[in-house]
Amino acid sequence: MKPGIDRAVAATWVIALAMTVALLANVTYVQGFEGQELRDSSLNPRRLLDRNTVDRGPIVADGQRLAWSQLTSDGKTYQRHYADSEVFSPITGYFSPFAETGLENAENHFLDGSDGRLATTNLIDKLVGKHVPGGTVEATINVKAQKAAYAALQATGARRAAAVAIDARTGAILVMASTPSYDANDVSVLSGSKAQTAFDKLNSEPLKPLLNKATGEVYPPGSTFKTIVASSALNAGEGADSQVRAGRSYQAPGGGQPINNDAGDIGGQCDQNAIPLIDAYAQSCNTTFAYMGAESPGNAAVREQAAKFGFGDRIKIEGGASAAPSSFPPTGQPVLSALGSIGQGSTVATPLQMALVAAGVLNDGKIMKPYLVDKLRAADGSVVDQAHPGEMARPLTSDQASQMRDLMKAVVTKGTGKTLKNTSVLGGKTGTADVANASYNDRWFIGFGPRSDARYAIAVMTEKSGYGIESGPIAAKILDALGG
Repeated sequence: MKPGIDRAVAATWVIALAMTVALLANVTYVQGFEGQELRDSSLNPRRLLDRNTVDRGPIVADGQRLAWSQLTSDGKTYQRHYADSEVFSPITGYFSPFAETGLENAENHFLDGSDGRLATTNLIDKLVGKHVPGGTVEATINVKAQKAAYAALQATGARRAAAVAIDARTGAILVMASTPSYDANDVSVLSGSKAQTAFDKLNSEPLKPLLNKATGEVYPPGSTFKTIVASSALNAGEGADSQVRAGRSYQAPGGGQPINNDAGDIGGQCDQNAIPLIDAYAQSCNTTFAYMGAESPGNAAVREQAAKFGFGDRIKIEGGASAAPSSFPPTGQPVLSALGSIGQGSTVATPLQMALVAAGVLNDGKIMKPYLVDKLRAADGSVVDQAHPGEMARPLTSDQASQMRDLMKAVVTKGTGKTLKNTSVLGGKTGTADVANASYNDRWFIGFGPRSDARYAIAVMTEKSGYGIESGPIAAKILDALGG
């Protein structure tokens, strides 16, 4: 060949080789690093093919199966089943022909056996052609307490209700109940048309039973938010015994409608010009906390403290699962900040968020990361992974947390929650939030117990006419079921 042709051929080979290497590198990257993401993409139609031919592992709690798969009569497909699904659907979620939610979604690849952590334990069985089911997910839920919570919420007749209980020392979620609920067996069927009919019916219901009320919806927290406002006052230098402003009515600078105490407080401590912070909290004086939010320590201080507790962020639970963000309004209008500081107006929170507020107070100022999975086991029963408790935030110093515990105990001994003083509830805070143009209130109670060795933090919300204290007995029943 001529020198010019030799050079051209060599260049062509170099380019071809470079392109081949680039192609191989791209294929390796896509398969090795993006393969799972591409398989899970909603744009991938193959994602939903053959999903019922996989023997998904069970979801269990306290040794009881909450969800499991069973081979059907055709010998090829598996039907997913759920026990007491209306009670446990906020935890398990569903596995339908179209999608999955709850732990079915958060641990989808472990349940279907495709998780990389199962590669070693499943390899030999796969090589010899042995049937290999998915892994087992052990939830943190206390079955007895979950059932007690659901039954108690149902018994109130509330239009919507939720309860969350957390082990404050670890972050383990022990109870996550929601009403109205649904039966995952209705949507976790093999027939797409049957599942769609069930979804259409559930989605047409105004109270959205598919939506977990404990994590997926936000509500005005009422006076339970005063826990955050009180802690911001401690952070600003006040103490539990500091004299704070009270009075029958408070007018924020700049005008707006005055904020008053509850009619039942007339003639009580809240009517006085100044009282100790612990008493203002125990008696839930609106005027005290409206003033704090509007003037001193003010909106920025309350907003900063709320953020330390988790407000403004989606709180991660498991995998891609997270709670809706709670919020306190950033505003330069004192009247709006005053309203928000008594848990009304634009202030909203999930029951999970408010349970974490109580947990931070109980756990010496530290909020542990909430989680729902205790252990992951391979099909042979070996533990592949387990929970590793970690700190989510530290909104309070040890001294501030101790003072806040005293404030919450005072609510039960002499304040708005004193009807609970002979129960397993050691400390708490009531909250009653008005709902615009509605005949019902959002009735809240957050607290902790049991009295002998307080380690559980609880939040209960029931939507019905009445007061927050009416959610208190539910918290007591949950604590009793947890061993309180």
